Amino acid sequence: MKGKHSQADSASPNLLCAEGKPDLEKLWTEVNTEARRISETEERLGALMEDVFLSRDSFGCAAAARLSRKLAREDMTREELFPLLVEIFQDHPQLVASLAYDTIAICDRDPACTSVIQPLLYFKGFMAISTYRISHQLWKNKRHELAWYFQSLASEVFGVDIHPAAQIGCGILLDHATGLVIGETAIVEDDVSILHEVTLGGTGKQTGNRHPVVRSGVLIGAGAKILGRVEIGAGAKIGAGSVVLEDVAPGKTVAGVPAIFVGESSEKNPAHAMDQSLRCSGL
Repeated sequence: MKGKHSQADSASPNLLCAEGKPDLEKLWTEVNTEARRISETEERLGALMEDVFLSRDSFGCAAAARLSRKLAREDMTREELFPLLVEIFQDHPQLVASLAYDTIAICDRDPACTSVIQPLLYFKGFMAISTYRISHQLWKNKRHELAWYFQSLASEVFGVDIHPAAQIGCGILLDHATGLVIGETAIVEDDVSILHEVTLGGTGKQTGNRHPVVRSGVLIGAGAKILGRVEIGAGAKIGAGSVVLEDVAPGKTVAGVPAIFVGESSEKNPAHAMDQSLRCSGL
């Protein structure tokens, strides 16, 4: 799969402020416009649009509404979940900004995304990382049992298992996301794209820092396994199905089992380009 290569092709044009931060007001306006369009053109989705978007006053409130619908169980009903999520988002506005970054990243990189409203409505990778962000904040607040609860919900509902203590930046695309596993001490920087069935795991019973560090701009292909405290350098590309057991230098492409160097990445930022081929510069 290749990503979108121009703003003209993007489902989220000009949704960043001059300083590079998400323009939440503009994003919310675009989402509401799409919600009204869907409500008018698809009658059976009208009640959903009204409940999640048209009756809400902010992107964060809409995210809380959508996630509470998705995650509700007998253990914790939607009526209990929604005010809890609203409270968390209000107390930690950086979480809403992170969700906005992720939304824009998906719209910019995933050619299957044709509207800014789609990630929140339909894309489980977005909903899974949003749930992780909630669990991570709870973990940092020492509310470990509730953090574990949200982690288990993400695993059950979305098929994504991210430890609440893992550190993940903004602008993340989890494409398809099914089968993704990210361990406790993993670090993923901003602007990374990860496909389904990827594992950022340990190699045994070691304690301490035992999971990978993934720097900005990295693209990790479907089914790749990166094991141990290895570092994937900025702008590197990991081929689909690879098993990575050693550090990968910035801007390099590796592939295979075990993964070996196959060349320089042909793009400056593979996470944005989303080109999973193994074409490399100079080859």
